Amino acid sequence: MDFLTLTGIQHTYFTQTTAVNALNNISLHVQEGEFVSFLGPSGCGKTTLLSIIAGLIEPTDGQVKLEGKSVKDSANQTGYMLQQDYLFPWKTIEENIFLGLKISGTLKDTKKAEVLSLLKQMGLENVEKHYPKQLSGGMRQRVALVRTLATEPKLLMLDEPFSALDYQTKLKLEDLVSNTFKTFGKTAILVTHDIGEAIAMSDRIFLFSPRPGRLHRTFIIPDELRNLSPFEARNHPLYNELFQTVWKELESIEPEEN
Repeated sequence: MDFLTLTGIQHTYFTQTTAVNALNNISLHVQEGEFVSFLGPSGCGKTTLLSIIAGLIEPTDGQVKLEGKSVKDSANQTGYMLQQDYLFPWKTIEENIFLGLKISGTLKDTKKAEVLSLLKQMGLENVEKHYPKQLSGGMRQRVALVRTLATEPKLLMLDEPFSALDYQTKLKLEDLVSNTFKTFGKTAILVTHDIGEAIAMSDRIFLFSPRPGRLHRTFIIPDELRNLSPFEARNHPLYNELFQTVWKELESIEPEEN
């Protein structure tokens, strides 16, 4: 049985005067432990689809199942990591990373120790009593990752989490996130505009066509790249070859500017 299954997803946004068809007949599956990316032109519905998978939006038609159950019944099984870290500025780092556990009533001493240990594994020692404003952007995103992992979600959804970072920090975080997810056996979906990021981090790339978003093509990343860290993958000859293939395919479906 597939871990995550989308069947015939369609979504239309209605206003008082118009109806905008955002997604059209999207069906796909994701295996447990797989890292996949959603790639496509701006406005093709990638983030809308992510919100539907998370159970935040009800699709106009179709269904999403996580381990055979409706995502409505699996809301606490998903975790989000966004472009903005959304840490509460008035709370310490410790208070921020414990927030999800506190809300769910699972903030036990043993769990606290596990989460603080994860914070150290992320290279963030002795920052527990700091406030977000005292950390760099990359450090804040690592804190946000710890907060997301703390509740042990089965499915992680990343909506352009590195796009606001400088290039060097972005590359380091790609490696850190990839290694962390492999270590914990997490299933993840990344929404990105960055072809290189999608190739370096993913097992598969789902390429979507312009609005209404349709699944245009699926790229399977070769094992030679999948077995490397994202930084190492970027330096492999197959990376450039695949980059050109995806680039040309994306260019062929980009809407022409008037």
